[in-house]
Amino acid sequence: MRLQRHAAIFAVRPAVAPPPGGASSPGKPSDDDAPPPSSVQWEAPGSQRARYGTMASPRTVTIVALSFALGLFFVFMGTIKLTPRLSKDAYSEMKRAYKSYAKALPGLKKIGISSVLLRKIIGSLEVGCGVVLTLVPGRPKDVANFLLLLVMLAVLFFHQLVGDPLKRYAHALVFGILLTCRLLIARQSDERPEREDGREEQQHMNDQEKNKVKQS
Repeated sequence: MRLQRHAAIFAVRPAVAPPPGGASSPGKPSDDDAPPPSSVQWEAPGSQRARYGTMASPRTVTIVALSFALGLFFVFMGTIKLTPRLSKDAYSEMKRAYKSYAKALPGLKKIGISSVLLRKIIGSLEVGCGVVLTLVPGRPKDVANFLLLLVMLAVLFFHQLVGDPLKRYAHALVFGILLTCRLLIARQSDERPEREDGREEQQHMNDQEKNKVKQS
């Protein structure tokens, strides 16, 4: 039995015939066994964000809050200039103030703009742009923001022209700064998705080039 075991251990194994199509070295797989080249899956810019959803960023929350607050303020201020229903005292003060503005600008009478017409123009702009800031989404908000900023600059000019103290036009100065801040934040938020899409497209091109190099 021992002799049979030793003979089985030292028995010569039969040679294995190479597979058809040529033999391959033990350490290198053949072309048939090689896995197919991995393909890089690319999604269109913004599709991944759309799939997983987007959470409101602090910048977006700031823009929405500023738009709502500024819109309500200018709707209120414009209404006071147009009608005494909200406050008779404030309406009378607005009439007196715009009469002084018209007197300080005699050129307005030459082109047919009276103090009443000037007050109604500014009041209508404030109400209309305030409604847009509060309710209308998209680009119209930025247009309304820009128009209200021009109105605030005109109001500051009127106050300086008649020599009013700072406390009379402090609110116009503060809301002019807020309008400027909102406009700058909105412009930055519009440019950010474009930069992200550009990065995704550049990454896609780099992945394609790497894939070609691997295939070659």
